[in-house]
Amino acid sequence: MKPIVIVGSGLAGYTVARELRKLDAATALVVVSRDEASFYSKPMLSNALGAGRSAAQIANATAAQMAEQLNARVLASTEVQAIDTDGHVVHAAGEAIGYAKLVLALGADPISLPMAGDAAGEVLQVNDLAGYARFRAAIEGKRRVALLGAGLIGCEFANDLAAAGYGVEVIDPAPRPLGRLLPEVAAERVRTALESLGVRWHFGTTASAVARAPSGLRVTLANGQAIEADVVLSAIGLRPRTELTRRAGLEVARGILTDRHLQTSAADVYALGDCAEVEGHVLPFVMPIMHAARALAKTLAGTPTAVTYPAMPVVVKTPAMPAVVCPPPAGPGTWRVVSDDAGVEALYEDEAGRISGFALVGAACARKNALAKAMPPVIG
Repeated sequence: MKPIVIVGSGLAGYTVARELRKLDAATALVVVSRDEASFYSKPMLSNALGAGRSAAQIANATAAQMAEQLNARVLASTEVQAIDTDGHVVHAAGEAIGYAKLVLALGADPISLPMAGDAAGEVLQVNDLAGYARFRAAIEGKRRVALLGAGLIGCEFANDLAAAGYGVEVIDPAPRPLGRLLPEVAAERVRTALESLGVRWHFGTTASAVARAPSGLRVTLANGQAIEADVVLSAIGLRPRTELTRRAGLEVARGILTDRHLQTSAADVYALGDCAEVEGHVLPFVMPIMHAARALAKTLAGTPTAVTYPAMPVVVKTPAMPAVVCPPPAGPGTWRVVSDDAGVEALYEDEAGRISGFALVGAACARKNALAKAMPPVIG
């Protein structure tokens, strides 16, 4: 009998495998991974420096250990070249792997800005363990980091680096940090708190060039300013990996299109995690992955189960000024903000006056669970 094949060994891929094994210990299972296939918590990458963790210390299990735990064949460092959805075959590293069901947990790639300069190729990105290892090696013995992006990951890295004693300069075209997640009053609390750690902000502009300089690297900004740095780290966002599935003929928009059963446009092919667009939602966060993996495991085990997404607050790991956001759905609305010296509570109201999202900063984060229970589901 053909196996269930999972392409991807991140949180999504391995969680599906683990949940499936709780329901079905016998069905053959193959996990194909483009990297070393160790298991680790990706969200830890943006604050592992302060915890003193190396890449090796972040990994919880090797590929061999995961294979044993899951009673699975795990193919590490194996790139999938093509998927034949008609023949139910995955082509990887010269092998044709037949499948009964295929799960795509491909993840997402960091977005790269086009930049000029003879050191543009030295801009680092941290999207996996290997990227984190390169980053740690690059900052060893250095003091100055230019950070591209003031979103969630950028702010987490800025907090972690500044707390560890690095000089951090953050460049972002928005007027304030976390502009897509927080209302102005809440975002300003984060900005001020990180400033108190020594973070310097460059808003309303972008990096246009990175060049080698006598003292390290020179980052030229679109507004004409120049920043001296030892290392440049880009954290400007992620884009779902869809090229493989496009070539296979699957329907793709922002991500791989799926219904609530995580079924793609091809028979017996499913997708979840950062690469998937579930009924219009692309949710590159931990909680959506966990809900999707549990539902999909039941489907793979023979009980078709639609995924449900409750309100899922996202914790921003900025200890200098903790923040939690439950992003509201797209559409017109306004933030209703209450603030004091201890924190900010912002509730998002739609045109009908219904609360559909919230943002909490500082002491107000204690209200996370109570507010989450009152929120409407993302997909119910």
